[in-house]
Amino acid sequence: MNKILITGANGMLGRTLCKSLREFEIIPTDLPNEDITQAAIFDRLIKKHRPDTVIHCAAMTAVDNCETQQDLAFKLNAIGSANVAFACHRNNARLIAISTDYVFDGDKDTPYTEFDLPSPRSVYGKSKYAGEQAVRTHCPNHIIARLSWLYGAGGPSFVHTMLKLADGSRPELKVVNDQHGNPTSTIAVADALRNLINRPEIVGTFHLTCSGEATWFVLACELFRQAGISQKVIPCTTMEYPRPAPRPRNSRLEKLALRLHGLPEMPDWRDALKHFLCSNQGTN
Repeated sequence: MNKILITGANGMLGRTLCKSLREFEIIPTDLPNEDITQAAIFDRLIKKHRPDTVIHCAAMTAVDNCETQQDLAFKLNAIGSANVAFACHRNNARLIAISTDYVFDGDKDTPYTEFDLPSPRSVYGKSKYAGEQAVRTHCPNHIIARLSWLYGAGGPSFVHTMLKLADGSRPELKVVNDQHGNPTSTIAVADALRNLINRPEIVGTFHLTCSGEATWFVLACELFRQAGISQKVIPCTTMEYPRPAPRPRNSRLEKLALRLHGLPEMPDWRDALKHFLCSNQGTN
């Protein structure tokens, strides 16, 4: 049986992976028992459990906080990933590292492929790209899985925020309509990662976002339609909703690597959203 250690197991993606990948022996780790910023401590953790695979979810993902806490962002996302990569390589573990669409600047007019050159603008994106580079350098036996617009059981996510705001107390909600991406459920990501885990000969970078595209406004409208919620939604621009960290105008990720390796396609984002809501995960 493949033994899988998951960093950041208490996070939104980590929780779904622990629940979904039950056919494997799962070792969930998170703070305070796991500290990826301490190389020796994490190396001892790997030596203790001897996993076949490490899925590295632990990260600083609060995008706006990264702008004001740059040192912490790079310590967790870059140095932490380097420590995980070193430990995996030294202990013969395959590494699956989770990354983000924020490694791209968002200026491209078509979806980004795995072979496009990253050019991050935000501190979050820069720190995650530094983490990608550390993984490539220090652990040849790796998968880098880029995700975007993620939601899953328990949140936090845009989907959870919209469901909370649509409580009947607001006549309308303004939602950004000039950013484009691939809404993606943690369930769909878990299924895609299972396929990669079962193909140990594969290495490289993969985009694991759901197929199809939307704006935040379109996602909100579809969410309320599927959930049977009557809520007026008004489209607005990014300029009307300024945030400390720049958001990519284009976060669409092409799943070229999946096709090249003959792996199953990602589900359509609308189908994945329906599955999420029907499984009652949208309410917890």
